[in-house]
Amino acid sequence: MRFPLRLNYDLTKYIISNKMNKVDKYPLVLMLEPTHLCNLACSGCGRIREYADTIQDMMSLEECLASVDECPAPVVTITGGEPFLYPHIFELIEAVLERGKHIYLCTNALLLEKALDNMRPHPNFTLNIHMDGMEETHDRILERKGTFKTAIEAIKKAKKLGFRVCTNTTIFKETDLVEIEMLFSRLQEIGVDGLLVAPGFGYEAVGEKLFLERREIEKKFEQVFEMSKRFCFYSTPMYLRFLKGDKKLECTPWGNPTRNPRGWKAPCYLITDAHYPSFREMMEKTEWDKYGVDKDPRCAQCMMHCGFEPTVVSEIGKSWKDIWEMIVWNLT
Repeated sequence: MRFPLRLNYDLTKYIISNKMNKVDKYPLVLMLEPTHLCNLACSGCGRIREYADTIQDMMSLEECLASVDECPAPVVTITGGEPFLYPHIFELIEAVLERGKHIYLCTNALLLEKALDNMRPHPNFTLNIHMDGMEETHDRILERKGTFKTAIEAIKKAKKLGFRVCTNTTIFKETDLVEIEMLFSRLQEIGVDGLLVAPGFGYEAVGEKLFLERREIEKKFEQVFEMSKRFCFYSTPMYLRFLKGDKKLECTPWGNPTRNPRGWKAPCYLITDAHYPSFREMMEKTEWDKYGVDKDPRCAQCMMHCGFEPTVVSEIGKSWKDIWEMIVWNLT
């Protein structure tokens, strides 16, 4: 992902340190899920279905901060569920920032406008708001009328108060890319700082009808790639070229480890084979070589950013063309 200059510096320093110490497997982003509770039941969401039996469980503030301390990743994505349903969310944000970490807080924005009164803009803090289309489409996918208008008003207030805001858009089988271009134009007009875009992952609990297969992803992302030339995308150009079939990348499942009320989720943010009590145990006991496009059938159609954006970090230094592309992308 494209990051602010301070985070680019911190990430570069962190990556170089791991390379110098010959650490092969290290995390870049901690996916922290303090709760799986949500105020929506979106069509494409696997979380509320996968964790239906433990949906009421929450991590304590102490457990959240211990997990942040345990995992060396410089970035913490606070997600869920809906993070603003977590009763200690404001204390969690402040404590993570005090540790010098960078936060991406993922929200559907239904509670954001009010929550903004209890937060402060910070150079290490980014709001990441899910937007899946213009009003009719967005409200249909989120299965509640008014969600689009609520999100737009919250974004406007956040920008007025000085917060950095990016949006996250999932491309499904029936996604109209003309509409997505209209959405990106609207978001750019109201001051959104950057756009994340990725294909949906076919959770077994949700079913196949919503989700794209690999060839369909490549076809749709040929158009998305062209959009990236006109809008400020946070998704890296190498990842976008991978999505449209021009670049081969292997998954890096340990790049974005997930911690939730059940423990450290393995092997990745999307697939659950085990939960471990500690980050170290998850890293040491997970058989990483078992997973990948040609190894596990559940990985066959996956092209999600949580697995492949971390791969960009290890690939970027292998080609001067890729290095130059990243330099231009960061500067523009």
